[in-house]
Amino acid sequence: MPDIVDIAVDAGSFKTLVAAVQAAGLVDTLKSPGPFTVFAPNDDAFAKLPPGTIQTLLQNIPQLARILTYHVVSGKLLKADLAKVDAVISVEGSPIKIDCAHGFEVKNATVLAPDIEADNGVIHVIDTVILMG
Repeated sequence: MPDIVDIAVDAGSFKTLVAAVQAAGLVDTLKSPGPFTVFAPNDDAFAKLPPGTIQTLLQNIPQLARILTYHVVSGKLLKADLAKVDAVISVEGSPIKIDCAHGFEVKNATVLAPDIEADNGVIHVIDTVILMG
């Protein structure tokens, strides 16, 4: 089974996320055994950010890495697991609100495709880049 990075690369709809993960030096981490739960913003989610945001983040690698690790949780948590909790703690260290009462939402993002299983975890595709705070 492919790992989280291979799935993101092969999908073709995560070009911005893959480039950001590469720029932040997180590829090896996300290819490690994990397991990880990744809330993966697709390219359309990154396109919603204000103009210039991505370029600014690519010039501020610590901030980029912090935002990216906010999208990752230790452990393999499927939608059924997440439906039992109100929040999870990201690898970055901040809580991420989970709401499965009416659909499947992660903070201010809607999950478009849940439970994409990988060799080292699971991906939930989201429609918005989530930020701490």
